[in-house]
Amino acid sequence: MDQRPNPVRRQRCAIYTRKSSEEGLEQEFNSLHAQREACEAYIASQRSEGWVLVRDQYDDGGISGGTLERPGLKQLLADIEDGLIDVVVVYKIDRLSRSLMDFSKLVEVFDRNGVTFVSVTQSFNTTTSMGRLTLNILLSFAQFEREVTAERIRDKVRASRMKGMWMGGYVPLGYDVKDRKLVVNEDEAATVRGIFERFVEVGSATVLARELRRKGLRNKQGTLVDKGYLYRVLMNRVYRGEAVHKGKAYPGEHQAIIDEQLWDQVHAILRQNPRKRANNTRAQAPALLKGLIFTATGSAMTPSSTKKGARRYRYYVSMDVIKNREPSDEGIPRRLPADLVEAAVVTELRRVMRAPSITAQVIAHLAREGHVFAEADVISALQTFDDVWAQLFPAEQTRIVQLLVRRVTVTSEGLVIDVRTDGVSGVMRDMMAPRKKVAAE
Repeated sequence: MDQRPNPVRRQRCAIYTRKSSEEGLEQEFNSLHAQREACEAYIASQRSEGWVLVRDQYDDGGISGGTLERPGLKQLLADIEDGLIDVVVVYKIDRLSRSLMDFSKLVEVFDRNGVTFVSVTQSFNTTTSMGRLTLNILLSFAQFEREVTAERIRDKVRASRMKGMWMGGYVPLGYDVKDRKLVVNEDEAATVRGIFERFVEVGSATVLARELRRKGLRNKQGTLVDKGYLYRVLMNRVYRGEAVHKGKAYPGEHQAIIDEQLWDQVHAILRQNPRKRANNTRAQAPALLKGLIFTATGSAMTPSSTKKGARRYRYYVSMDVIKNREPSDEGIPRRLPADLVEAAVVTELRRVMRAPSITAQVIAHLAREGHVFAEADVISALQTFDDVWAQLFPAEQTRIVQLLVRRVTVTSEGLVIDVRTDGVSGVMRDMMAPRKKVAAE
């Protein structure tokens, strides 16, 4: 009878190490090295059982155990599924996971592939019922410790905010951080105050955002500001010198940028219905053709508006109607929708700007005045007039119309628009000057 012992089955062992923070990882011998050294020693002690260490290393430095989204762990699970590993060795079970739910998922993967899980400092084997019970108990305490730590951190943040302390995170425009405290950045603070003051004037975040984008204003991250960013600035109680936690405000350690009066003015506007604020903004916009539009009989037409429900309608109305005068020509309209008339005038201006004869005239006029502009730049400015017009505010559009339009006459057959072609040169000079300045810089 053959008395030779049965050969020991070879057990391929993989070591998994993890460290939650990146602190100390740059050291020559760090926590990951210490874990690996202890695990290697344990595997060596089990050599008689056929345990051998695989070459691949599965390490996750600076990653929390509260998630399974870890590169080293993912590679370990992939190799387990491929049948390359028989035993997973860790220093402590919380190195693999701090979540009981996540750990149960990992144990399912281990069981499905016949893999044993071993903790060097907490001796048990997951192939036995007692080992599973021990594992669940230890994991429950690990998860409890994690949750208590999180609660302790939240309590510390709350207590610190109640004392007005800065607890890190997003640094608002207008401040810098020095010695873990917010200090006023005077240049940015002036910008913030300007935003609040300008909002009180225009009453519209949309209009203000467009204005600030044209000026090239950027946030701390270097991105052009938009309406959403403006609302966050206007609602940020940090500018009142307060620290906010869970919706409650406490006196802060830092200096306020916005005084109480300006803050109240802004928030009185913000409390209004957005539709109402938009209507107010449109109602305050100057009429493009004020002082320029007349009937064929010489009667001036003045801006007027009516409101129906929440909507406002603008018109140009003949003075004959306002003063109850009998019209001398029944065929001439005495009331015209402002949007319709203004759109017709702007369309004509755009057509004039693209006319080759006007281009030649502008180039010659600028040369006579001694302005040195490349012809290509002048042509480009004229061709991009549509884009520039769309970016202008109502007051700026009105100024340009006053420069370019001599008179708009309302006849029984339509509109007669008298354009000042000599005014095009002045408009182009204003448009070209900033380009020249930028190029010089």
